[in-house]
Amino acid sequence: MRLSLTMLAVALITAPASASELTGTLQKVKETNRIVLGIQEASVPFSYLDGDQKAIGYAVDICMKIVDAVKRELKLSSLNVETSPVTSSNRIPLMMNGAVDLVCSSTTNNAERQRQVSFTNSHFLSATRFAARKADNVATIDQLKGKPVVAISGSTNMVQLNQANTARNLGVTVLAAKDQAEAFLMLETGRAAAYVLDDVQLAVAIARSKDPSAYIISEETFSKAEPYGIMLRKNDIPFKALVDRATAELYRSPEIAVIYKKWFESPVPPNGLNYKTPMSAVLRSAFANPSDSPDPASYER
Repeated sequence: MRLSLTMLAVALITAPASASELTGTLQKVKETNRIVLGIQEASVPFSYLDGDQKAIGYAVDICMKIVDAVKRELKLSSLNVETSPVTSSNRIPLMMNGAVDLVCSSTTNNAERQRQVSFTNSHFLSATRFAARKADNVATIDQLKGKPVVAISGSTNMVQLNQANTARNLGVTVLAAKDQAEAFLMLETGRAAAYVLDDVQLAVAIARSKDPSAYIISEETFSKAEPYGIMLRKNDIPFKALVDRATAELYRSPEIAVIYKKWFESPVPPNGLNYKTPMSAVLRSAFANPSDSPDPASYER
């Protein structure tokens, strides 16, 4: 009898939680058998639509690894994965109101956002720079003085542009675009003298343009290299623990190098462009030491 009671206690401790014992996102997923990924439709190569209008990208692949971990945790034989489009302006509200469960894109993890949402371990590091047309001979931030400059509405880049505009008394006319495609079009057509964005995304935009040789990316930055993270709801401790564990295991494994090379150093759909962006030393260090810190300085080892 004593042995039986001991075995029962062990079984209760190790048994997976039922839906009624779960909380937050895990409870929601268990009860509905669905998880919703928020994706950006033009954030190449992190999160975008291919020729068949299917969500693909570097961050999407990472999110699918998280989905696999959720299925294992909840012991689900199958799980319906839905995608929902988000923008820089609405992704946080959609996360907070429960419309999406993970935001899989190029979202900067900063202290201000962490007051509203949580992030898992960083999957990329990028600094904010500007792109300009070579013919305009604009190479520094001070040379933007009095010119129209575009950034994406609701993005960290927009905040940094406004801060530099005020701090340096540039008199820049700040233009807001709804997404990357619209912003680059404004640069391409001359409505904006410069386009402020994370450097890797500027490299992608230029590679996809009609004439990549017509553009430059500034050496001067608006920021230190800042972390990108997969976004999830705040104060959902069990779900965050699971997501952090899944991403830490992925980032410490050789598989992350394969996923990175697939999207940044190989031809990618739909047009077979290769963005030729090798993994930086600071990102390798971040993968070896997974962290959800919003402080850029913490990644400078």
